[in-house]
Amino acid sequence: MKLTFLGTKGAIKQSSPRHRMHSALLVEYLRTRVLIDCGESWLGMAHDLHPDFIVLTHAHDDHAAGLADGAPCFVYATRKTWELIDDFPLDDRDLLTPGRTVTLADVRVRPFPVEHSTRCPAVALRITCGRRSALYCSDVASIHDEHKAMAGVDLYIGDGATLTRSLVKPSGRSLVGHAPIRTQLTWCARQGVRRAIFTHCGKDIVNGDERVIGPKVRRMGEERGVDASIAHDGMTLVLR
Repeated sequence: MKLTFLGTKGAIKQSSPRHRMHSALLVEYLRTRVLIDCGESWLGMAHDLHPDFIVLTHAHDDHAAGLADGAPCFVYATRKTWELIDDFPLDDRDLLTPGRTVTLADVRVRPFPVEHSTRCPAVALRITCGRRSALYCSDVASIHDEHKAMAGVDLYIGDGATLTRSLVKPSGRSLVGHAPIRTQLTWCARQGVRRAIFTHCGKDIVNGDERVIGPKVRRMGEERGVDASIAHDGMTLVLR
């Protein structure tokens, strides 16, 4: 499984040479190319990425608005996401149902509900290629069924909106916002996931000195027995 982090910036105005583009992750396995999310800064460029399939985690602009002028292939999203982007010119669409695996040629994707937004409900995606699997969880306050989503995962791809300060708050019976990297690393340790990389970067990372931020994230991971790092635009990772 080859993972290319095409875009690693969250919904912030700030950018840097390493974090310019909104969320987009390209998964390649055998002859299949699956694009996970296509944020606003990719508007007009989705066709240039040549995906075979596109899967959206939720309808926030930094994850979906790159498709506001169409897509070159079938797009999968949850029912609520389709309701929120119904005006996008996407004729080739299919439904993503939490808890059910969808097979996209050589790649299997299973969505899991997460807490993040009440207006734009999100899912995490367990992506399986052959014997390897990764959990893409780039916008998250908490995971509904943490063990089921994370058990046996080789790589956790998490929410880099904040390092240690929680951006989670209650909204009725739900939680909204972003869990800090430190908390997500605790989830990884609890579920036996030994490798994590963080995308959807917020101000802490985008405005910060990565010569300082990178080692800080690695130390937080080491304290929990997790190999932790930060993704940047164009970064490629191979799970063998």
